[in-house]
Amino acid sequence: MPTIRVNDINMYYETYGTGSPLVLIMGLRRNLTWWYRQITELSRHYRVVAFDNRGAGRSDKPVMEYSISLFADDTAGLMDVLGIQKAHILGVSMGGYIAQELALRHPDKVRSLFLGCTSCGGSRTILMSEERTKKFTANEGLTPTEILRKDMDIYFSDGFIANHPDEVREFIEISLQYYQPADAFLRQFAACLKHDTADRLGGIRVPVLIATGDDDPLVPSANSMILKELLCGATLCVFPGRRHCFFIEEAETFNRKAMEFFTTAEDK
Repeated sequence: MPTIRVNDINMYYETYGTGSPLVLIMGLRRNLTWWYRQITELSRHYRVVAFDNRGAGRSDKPVMEYSISLFADDTAGLMDVLGIQKAHILGVSMGGYIAQELALRHPDKVRSLFLGCTSCGGSRTILMSEERTKKFTANEGLTPTEILRKDMDIYFSDGFIANHPDEVREFIEISLQYYQPADAFLRQFAACLKHDTADRLGGIRVPVLIATGDDDPLVPSANSMILKELLCGATLCVFPGRRHCFFIEEAETFNRKAMEFFTTAEDK
């Protein structure tokens, strides 16, 4: 699969399927491999475009200040290079931040918006608990595999971890592919800390679906309630007992709801 010049970087992307374009935007640190439970199913119905954000995966990682706006402009630039005038947009976590900015900065490019496990940022953000933050950041001396295992209960429900060891092992193997260097992570993380769309979300006029796991410790589900309040006409879908990677743990339901939403959005 190709790397293509977008703005000032070489961006890695993959495309699958035919039909209406659907752009998938991944979150902090991760790359397009985390869409492993989405791409096969969604590409049966859409032209799926997945890519690695600036600073992650197989895309360039320039030493410079990153911002969510810059990531959104990269996404718009990729769409331009691929000849995609308008697309359904699906973003999770930091990818949800980027999706919001894309809809605000490049509204003509967005047909509909699916925001997963994300927030509006700024003063309205509900942060991870202090106890969780300490555990999440206690990584000194740990290998990437050890960090993933330590944080597994951030991503998945206890039952999933206990009853699906093969799937947990697969998740770890996939998460280690094209692992992000520490300096690039810090640049992306700094961009996340500056994300704030709360006062501007009223300007988004496309159909919006918001989804969250109600036991997500990384981006608490209260953030999705706030997004629904700020996004006129948005629909909220809550996955009971699920955590940050509910889109992997509950992929069948997640994918079905995504396709139902995009189909309805095309009729509007």
